Amino acid sequence: MWRTQGLNMLLFLVSSLSKWNFSAVIAEGIAPPKRILFPPEKICMVWQQRQRAGAGLFNVGNTCFLNSVLQCLTYTPPLANYLLSREHSRACHQQGFCMMCIMEAHVNKALHSPVGAILPLAVLKVFRRKSGQEDAHDFLCCTVNAMQRACLSASNDLDLSSQSTTIVYQIFGGFLRSRVTCFSCEAISDSYEAFLDVPLDIKVRGFAVKIPWWHGHFGGGLGAFQHRALCLVSRCKKNVAASKRFTVHRAPKILTVCLKRFDCFTGGKISKVVEYPEYLDLRPYMSQADGEPLPYSLYAVLVHSGVSCHGGHYFCYTKASNGLWYQMDDESVELRCIDTALRQQAYLLFYVSEAPGQGLEPSRAARGISWVLTDFSVSAFSPPAVVCFYTL
Repeated sequence: MWRTQGLNMLLFLVSSLSKWNFSAVIAEGIAPPKRILFPPEKICMVWQQRQRAGAGLFNVGNTCFLNSVLQCLTYTPPLANYLLSREHSRACHQQGFCMMCIMEAHVNKALHSPVGAILPLAVLKVFRRKSGQEDAHDFLCCTVNAMQRACLSASNDLDLSSQSTTIVYQIFGGFLRSRVTCFSCEAISDSYEAFLDVPLDIKVRGFAVKIPWWHGHFGGGLGAFQHRALCLVSRCKKNVAASKRFTVHRAPKILTVCLKRFDCFTGGKISKVVEYPEYLDLRPYMSQADGEPLPYSLYAVLVHSGVSCHGGHYFCYTKASNGLWYQMDDESVELRCIDTALRQQAYLLFYVSEAPGQGLEPSRAARGISWVLTDFSVSAFSPPAVVCFYTL
């Protein structure tokens, strides 16, 4: 596949990183963690320092994919707050490569630099890559996995639930519930799976697609479908009709959506117009759909310009700590309005939770939801435990 062939950046010390094993399904409920690696009450969702946008990033030859991802991560409020505090480096005893230390150095330099543009040297040093263009989503997944691995470096033999208590997973990660209901004996089987982002298939009919995307005639869940399955949770023990429904069981603090713009076989660009909102509400798609709204607001949009994954250009729009939007195109940082950020051919969308109790006031009501989900699987091209949704 083109994405695995093109992922040269996986060479960046990947031999020293063991797989982050979040792909395992937790059967019959999420067990409580045996250890809490980072206290959740210490995660601050609002900016602790307010200032204009920081420095741009020099392109040293087809590194726009890296620059745009770094800028989106730099303006992720809970991650930036933690990295700006330098808490990690003060406590880190890891020998050699540590992605959290590297990101901490980069974010502090980018946001505090007196010059207009800097070279992201700390990140570039850990990559061995060819001169061709790389995929921004692959680099994002690789970076987040490396940060997670760094947070786990001092802990051995942790259970799955304890691994999800790192600051990285508490920021980016969530859990999905899969519920299978047997139509014959009415038995119910629940399983839970971790996810870090939501790859969304945009190969749907029509010229334009509108999101928020989780809704429909499936009763408000993330999606459901009927199929014939072997009923293993009851006395049936035979192929019977069953339904399968997916809901968000634990919502992430940062919701990352990847619009699947590239054909898996040819690498060609899918240039479909996709409308995305500034605000959305995740509550109707939770396992517990009743309750207060779970509002999210957009804070970064990563854009690909070009006709295929093999070339083109990446840049992004980010919302800085002063509440203003900026277009970040390598070394260029220009003030823009939110309407411009909402009219892009987006590839990656970043939403931050504004749920009460996280230091934020709920924003305006989210728009209506218009997409129907019909299937679910783990992506073959994404890191472990990334959730894929397929639309009609």
